[in-house]
Amino acid sequence: MAAAAAAAAEPPRLAALLESGWRLLDEVEASAEPAAALQDRVRRGLELLQQAARRVAQLELFSQNEELEEIASADLKYLLLPALLGALTLKQINLSKRLEHVQSARAHFMNFLKLCKSYQIGKFQLPETPESPDENESSESTSKAGPALGQPSLVAMAVNRQAKIERYKQKKEVENRLASMKAFVESGQADEEQMREFYLLHIQKWISTSLDEIESIDQEMVILRGRDTIKQSSASSHAPRQPRTPMKPFILTRNAAQAKVFGAGYPSLATMTVDDWYEQRQKRGLLPDQGVPRGTPAEVADEELEQEQQEKKVEEDNEETLRKARGWDDWKDTHPRGYGNRQNMG
Repeated sequence: MAAAAAAAAEPPRLAALLESGWRLLDEVEASAEPAAALQDRVRRGLELLQQAARRVAQLELFSQNEELEEIASADLKYLLLPALLGALTLKQINLSKRLEHVQSARAHFMNFLKLCKSYQIGKFQLPETPESPDENESSESTSKAGPALGQPSLVAMAVNRQAKIERYKQKKEVENRLASMKAFVESGQADEEQMREFYLLHIQKWISTSLDEIESIDQEMVILRGRDTIKQSSASSHAPRQPRTPMKPFILTRNAAQAKVFGAGYPSLATMTVDDWYEQRQKRGLLPDQGVPRGTPAEVADEELEQEQQEKKVEEDNEETLRKARGWDDWKDTHPRGYGNRQNMG
């Protein structure tokens, strides 16, 4: 009885915590049930993996001063804890805390990548730190100042796309090798070298997954922060406004007697005729043709006559015009008016 009670009170082993949390993650990812129905398993898996992570930190299994070859083959699988925590954190569906969840998941994935980088597992570049909202505003102003400064170049986009393609190919190759080794390892027939290769392949697979997840998280964080900004602006716009000064009422009058007492009722009543306005503008010298020097009527008539004579002279000098005019005169001489009208038509 005492031995059974002591065994029941003994905390679960580190390996059991990792395996149980990992199994729950696989069940959640493979399940076709709605996400809401899987939240209990997500919370249970997070609790198990968090316990395992605390146990690993207490035992100090990993150190920045050691090499990958110095880690025992049985301990390699504990390098996966931050990545598994990040994957399960993303499975939570509380929309009010979505930004908090994606930030926490990103931190887990970054811890995993930094750990792999320190042990020189795989060749990859660590993602950049996401910008804060203030830095994001400054980057937007920079992008408005110049497209070359604010937007990624085509070369960088092409390099990023090629890296994604290579990462996808490597991930598929690793998954195929893991599928061929899984049954052999789970049956207990694998030796230490094969177990080491099996967990290193898992680590390489989760490196690719972490890089993809961080890229998606960064895009989602921009959307979530924009949504929060819109909510704050809409909340401020619905704040109580200052009361407006009441407008003075006006009365539309029906006859002259009412107009004398109440006024016209609207400010657009005409105050002068068009002729009065024209005379007023003429007196002030504001008409378009005022200020332009013009000659006397006699001078204007002389100029018009001179212009007509000049035009007539040009026409007479034109041989073609003169020939046509003479031809038309000759035709009229030989063809009297009404010539050819035999049936009294037209």
